[in-house]
Amino acid sequence: MGGWLLPHLGESGDQSAVHLPEFGLTVSGATSVSVDLHPYAYADNGRMRLPAAGKRRTRRSAHREPEHRGWAHARQAEARRRTGQARPAGALRLLAVATAFAAMVAFAAVLSRLTLQPSDAAEPLTHNNLHPGDSIRDYLGQPRTRDAFRQLGGNLLLAVPFGLLLPVLAPRVRGAVRVSLLTAAMMLLVELVQGTLLTGRAFDVDDAILNSAGALLGYLLVGRRLGRAVHPPKGSKPGHERTRSRSTPA
Repeated sequence: MGGWLLPHLGESGDQSAVHLPEFGLTVSGATSVSVDLHPYAYADNGRMRLPAAGKRRTRRSAHREPEHRGWAHARQAEARRRTGQARPAGALRLLAVATAFAAMVAFAAVLSRLTLQPSDAAEPLTHNNLHPGDSIRDYLGQPRTRDAFRQLGGNLLLAVPFGLLLPVLAPRVRGAVRVSLLTAAMMLLVELVQGTLLTGRAFDVDDAILNSAGALLGYLLVGRRLGRAVHPPKGSKPGHERTRSRSTPA
């Protein structure tokens, strides 16, 4: 109770009140005050605050040590929260990975239908492109904006699911560079099959570039957060917060 009452005892105006010496940030020269919150049930185990005087010195700093053997009520509250969070985490992660796997299988089926079907009627119009940028310039030079949007947008959207699903299925693939490179490798393989084995299809390096850009876009917008939610980085497991040390003026 002292933590609640002491700051207000000097404000009562009663002359007979017990005189208290100055304490806290009101003391001349004091720049910070250490406050242990957990022993008095203000917060859970191992928490403390270090408020500083003035905007220049103000840095909110918190430290939490889940393994600290504190008071019994704090340990019980911590144990209840850990139990409540840990039980569904494994099941939810498994469900998320299974859903992503099913979505990737469905996406692969759609991708093969769109890209690996021969087209005899288009054979006279197809030609291979090994020069980056040539096909993109042709797309942009279409007389109708709708046609250019269809070609560019279609190739971008085609590989967006890679950016969404790869971070969930393979945590080691997380990262903009890894997602882009893996997508580029897969789409170059598709283009190689198109240019060598399928009638009416052609190898186009620009298609692979646009596909990789679409996967990168999907990763940056949604896939990165989705991957971190399903596979939290080490040190941020449920019930264990990552601590960050900061130097605060004393």
